[in-house]
Amino acid sequence: MLWYILIMKTHCGEVNAVFNKRFSSFALYEGNDVEDCFPYQVSSKFRPRDLDKTFIKGLRKWLVDFQLDEGLTKFLFLREIKQEERVNLICKIVHICEVAKDEWMAFLWDGTDAPPISLPTKLDDELNNLVPLQLEPVPLPRDVLCTFPTVGTVLRVIFDQGMQKHLLHFLHTGKWVKFLNILCEVHSGLWRGVLTPFTKLQYTPNEDHLVSAWQRLYNERLSLKWGRIPYSSFPWPSNITEVDYDNVPFVTLRDVLTYSEVTVKFKCVARVVAALPWQAEDFRTPLGTYRIRLTLEDPTARIHALLYGEDGEKFFGGYPSVDALTRKLNKLLGLTVSDNGKQINNAPRNPPWVQFCLKSYCLSKTEVWGSRHYRIFDTKVVE
Repeated sequence: MLWYILIMKTHCGEVNAVFNKRFSSFALYEGNDVEDCFPYQVSSKFRPRDLDKTFIKGLRKWLVDFQLDEGLTKFLFLREIKQEERVNLICKIVHICEVAKDEWMAFLWDGTDAPPISLPTKLDDELNNLVPLQLEPVPLPRDVLCTFPTVGTVLRVIFDQGMQKHLLHFLHTGKWVKFLNILCEVHSGLWRGVLTPFTKLQYTPNEDHLVSAWQRLYNERLSLKWGRIPYSSFPWPSNITEVDYDNVPFVTLRDVLTYSEVTVKFKCVARVVAALPWQAEDFRTPLGTYRIRLTLEDPTARIHALLYGEDGEKFFGGYPSVDALTRKLNKLLGLTVSDNGKQINNAPRNPPWVQFCLKSYCLSKTEVWGSRHYRIFDTKVVE
């Protein structure tokens, strides 16, 4: 962009360049690394000069080589973020898409697990406000989800206060970026980042020492025997559940979602963030068959998993009393109860990390994305 005689002003919180039509002129050029030096918009009085090409090429090179003044800036991992805090992150952009009309979302990853979030206590809200599986209104296509790393949180990031038009064209899939002053918040019980007017960003080459360190730590994690279990569950998940497959390696829920075969068995470490129905007296049909849908969560994804029939019988240790079933569910959901077993209202709940055996299946002969279902099997709640 070249301007001749302009004034910088703010309007509605945004910076604008104002020019006088009688004395000023301007030309707008693409800022990315392209070969031509032809403006895509000019004022009526603009007259190109050979020197303009030199300026434009110099500005483009400066944009690529520009280094933010980081000073004593501290960059955090996603596993260190906290609610309602502005942080500095180094992340790889794994995807960008329009999730609603004129609303875009970026998906960031650094190989670590965002911390688990405390959840509201009111379970009856699940009847009217179902716990979402993702922040975007519609699940991402399978071919996109399969490009994501299967270990580590993918942070959904939105744009705040008109920042979309300023920052969106700077974001490109597959690039590492340093984000300064990104706001971290919780929405629907899931982590979300916000790019605000105070956010700065800079593309960072793979050779950058911090990027190299982030990638090395991720590779070291994958080399560990227990590298696919949630970071916050170390050194081992809760012993609230037992599974029958001790020698089977753990996988993440994103591994489960993206596995190439349909009918497969898995072993995971996850939390129970919701149950439907949530009252123990409704766990069985009138014929006495267990039928419960649990919403499971790990740092990579959320899924619905069904407890049905004999799998439910094994899970709960037969057909215990309603009070005993309630105690088991309270443990899984992380509910705080008083000495007499009553729920303590307004106390945040923190579901424990527990082991599950899952199997995937499809009800139709031809699989369509989103048609896979998941059942819990060979898992038992221990009193």
